[in-house]
Amino acid sequence: MATARPKIGMVSLGCAKNLVDAEIMLGGAAKDNFDLTREPEEADVLVINTCGFIDQAKEESIDTILEMHQRRLASRPGQKIVVSGCLAQRYHEELKREIPEVDAFIGLDQIAEFPRIVREVLARPATENIPLDIVSRRSQYIPDYDTPRFRLTPKHSAYVKIAEGCNHPCSFCVIPQMRGRHRSRTIESVVAEARDLVDQGVKELNLISQDTTYFGMDLWEQKAGPRQPVDSSRGPTLCRLLEELDQIEGDFWIRLLYTHPAHWSDEVVKTIAQSKHVARYVDMPLQHIHEEMLRLMRRETSRQHIEDLIVRMREGIPGLAIRTTFITGFPGETDEHFESLLEFIDRVRFERLGVFKYSQEEGSRAAKMDGQIPASVKNKRHARAMKLQQKIARELAEGQKGQTIKVLVEQPQVARSEHDAPDVDCRVLLESPLPFNEFATVTVTGSQVYDLVAKPLPVCSGGR
Repeated sequence: MATARPKIGMVSLGCAKNLVDAEIMLGGAAKDNFDLTREPEEADVLVINTCGFIDQAKEESIDTILEMHQRRLASRPGQKIVVSGCLAQRYHEELKREIPEVDAFIGLDQIAEFPRIVREVLARPATENIPLDIVSRRSQYIPDYDTPRFRLTPKHSAYVKIAEGCNHPCSFCVIPQMRGRHRSRTIESVVAEARDLVDQGVKELNLISQDTTYFGMDLWEQKAGPRQPVDSSRGPTLCRLLEELDQIEGDFWIRLLYTHPAHWSDEVVKTIAQSKHVARYVDMPLQHIHEEMLRLMRRETSRQHIEDLIVRMREGIPGLAIRTTFITGFPGETDEHFESLLEFIDRVRFERLGVFKYSQEEGSRAAKMDGQIPASVKNKRHARAMKLQQKIARELAEGQKGQTIKVLVEQPQVARSEHDAPDVDCRVLLESPLPFNEFATVTVTGSQVYDLVAKPLPVCSGGR
């Protein structure tokens, strides 16, 4: 009688970049003859892929680990629990002491070795009570086009990680400490993966990294060598990547996420404007607009640069929707600084906007700064900023009544427009059902604060 193959389960938390890591681990497991299950209680090995970005995410990760351990005790005592992701990368030593019930902690560089690690975990005796700790100190891994993946996204949408790591010195952030320095894939690798996804029926390619606008710049530096002038004229750039992706045949969107205002150029604007596939949507976190806050945050840009850039982007890319995020309650933020941010939001009228309350991240420069803001002040400022954006969003949505737009149908009566990224933006609520995982053309008939209401038309139009 054949021996049953071990089953792997996954609970993945955090951002889309973390989700790709989860997909790589599951893809490797499936290729190495493990079975996969969506039910945690059925898994022989349950992986909790954690986020360690801000306090709320860390708390969610720890709560999930403890909850899964309690469920294991109740329903599957022999189950192994493996913790991966940013929290494991950053705090594995502390977690080993605080949560010894975990069987193994694995780092960001170990995701490609996942099948081997799982077999090692399964082979350990039940009496072993010290967790395995397989975390390399400095993260250097980057996936390739042929890296096995088991996609956790819907059939019509996929994330494509074009680079890993970050070189920016933002004072509120510790991502470079966890994920290492920026390292780009080659254009050929990204295009090969994208072409394969489109062949599989994917209608939306979401390009992600810590900073997608920095794509290729690290490769110029490597080619030039230390202390040599960098010549980008023939090196890989985001523009060249988008031009190559645009040559892929098919009807699909390319969505640009996680860009940085310091690396935008007129060439990037022109490339997007001329593309037949790149969505007229840009995700560009700005974090603040007051000059003093930008300096304290070490954002490597200025208010004037941001103001001018937004004008050039909107003039150069007709129909563009800009999504951004801001931080309220950063150390040293005065009422004057905050009022300046509100004025900017009110005047610029971003199509999509999120606001975060500052989180005092251990190990960051900002955590040690004077002028930490009380939680009550952060909460009030966050509420005011979101109330203002809700008013803007309602007015922008109401202004779309009567327009005909192309949407990607996710459920029979729920879709997303070109201006809506998965999971974070608005929806288009359909008055009657349409085939999902496909494009359709609809007429906007109304709105519900953020979401649009639309009536389907009989035929989908081409183009973006």
